[in-house]
Amino acid sequence: MIKRTLYFGNPAYLSLKDEQLVIKLPAVEKNDALPDSFKKDACRTIPIEDIGIVLLDHKQITLTQALLEKLLDNDCAVITCDSRSMPYGMLLPLEGHSIQQERYTEQLNASLPLKKQLWQQTIARKIENQMAILQQYTDCETGNMAKWAGSVKSGDSDNLEARAAAYYWANIFPEIPEFTRKREGDYPNNFLNYGYAILRAIIARALVCGGFLPTLGIHHRNRYNAYCLADDIMEPYRPIVDHKVKQIMAEFPNQKELTREIKAEFLQIPVMEVNIGGNRSPMMVAAGKTITSLHKCYSGEARTILYPKISILDRPFDTPF
Repeated sequence: MIKRTLYFGNPAYLSLKDEQLVIKLPAVEKNDALPDSFKKDACRTIPIEDIGIVLLDHKQITLTQALLEKLLDNDCAVITCDSRSMPYGMLLPLEGHSIQQERYTEQLNASLPLKKQLWQQTIARKIENQMAILQQYTDCETGNMAKWAGSVKSGDSDNLEARAAAYYWANIFPEIPEFTRKREGDYPNNFLNYGYAILRAIIARALVCGGFLPTLGIHHRNRYNAYCLADDIMEPYRPIVDHKVKQIMAEFPNQKELTREIKAEFLQIPVMEVNIGGNRSPMMVAAGKTITSLHKCYSGEARTILYPKISILDRPFDTPF
């Protein structure tokens, strides 16, 4: 079942009753001019089992401990935003799989050659997907991207990821000639950052559900990063978010800020269809398939990690991958 992504951008009181998330709005509750019948109708409930991600984007949101416990018990990722309305923190359950200790052991014991091979596959698919996005949205040469994707060595020892990234970002936004990809950079960096934050939550949630430590990466090793493995696994998925950003930019050509309407568009990322293993799956389901294949690599059952593949075949602009 595809889990729902919930966004809260106004003051709200969130609680738990009968396995349901109960949503009450203080502005309605405290308004004595409104009839009780209206207040009752304004109270909404959503089954906890249907929720995959909760995004909290207001300083006046209250959650009960009982609700938080139940959300985590159902493997929900709870994301908080900072004063700029950018995703800032993420809460995940400590126990997400019945044989978690066994999965941890496999992850900890993974050999360096295996990790280098997995990183090679990860970067090759990322470059392939970046190439497909360039083919979709630009007229620039992509033969070099194809060559780089096919030349990635174990562990990406030649750092072709960086070479491909430099070319990709120099060409992906032809309407913005001076664009530079920076975390704190100008538009559309804010759109990219927001989309990547949602993607990161999807991958981190899938890792926890799969019984893995999101902190222990196959390549990323930043001592201050609690989600190194999530950052590794999300790399081939990033171009799919770039595709979403390009769509939003075309739909809202004069809007450079993250409005509520644009955030609503980004909340569609978990259900965007992707091609993985020859089948079409929603992003959240595809992430689970990738993590399952990662387990098989760690356990010795397989040597290939499964990632989505973007294919461009005269595809209409608004057709999902």
